[in-house]
Amino acid sequence: MRFTQSLGFNTVSAMAVMDYSVGRSEFVSIDNAPEGYAEAINDVPSMRRDPVMQHCRKHSVPIIWDQATYTSQGLGELWEEQARFGYRTGIAMALHLPEGRHFAMGVERDQPLPSDGGELTRLVADLQLFAVHAQDAAMRVLSPAATMGDRPSLTPRELEALRWTMEGKTAWEVGAILGISERTAVLHVNNAMHKLDCASKHQAVLKALRLGLIS
Repeated sequence: MRFTQSLGFNTVSAMAVMDYSVGRSEFVSIDNAPEGYAEAINDVPSMRRDPVMQHCRKHSVPIIWDQATYTSQGLGELWEEQARFGYRTGIAMALHLPEGRHFAMGVERDQPLPSDGGELTRLVADLQLFAVHAQDAAMRVLSPAATMGDRPSLTPRELEALRWTMEGKTAWEVGAILGISERTAVLHVNNAMHKLDCASKHQAVLKALRLGLIS
């Protein structure tokens, strides 16, 4: 909450989902929603058609939403209901991971988002990185036995590729540094992701750091 507020957002919500079998899932969520918000929103019949929620269920790409996101789908009344509590615009995203694990996070505010494209892109990037970190922490709390097992064995090249990825290097730059092709650099990172059971290179870097594979 402190992190998202430092970026200029009033509210934040996060939910971790663990699918154990068909029809049996565990949901754990936190938020700092204003008093009365949940009761008011849950009374809206169209909540299940919320365009932001539907986007996050199907995609991993962040969605930047505002009033137009709702009115374009005939759901203006839903936006008006949440706008009373300061939920006028925001950014939401979801991470869909192996073995039925999901993590969704959304931040909202009552003022418009930055109009400058570069500033908005940086804002989304900061939130994406934070979501990966928050997801990793959430899954360690929910399933410590599954996430804290034996350390996987990564090759020296895979570890080097992760180290340079941690430094913000692109696959092309990693290839140039290591004297290999861009395609081979991508292959090393993908292999590391697979061995670490991660869905993105950012998550793989965080997990490798936590396991002490890189420093």
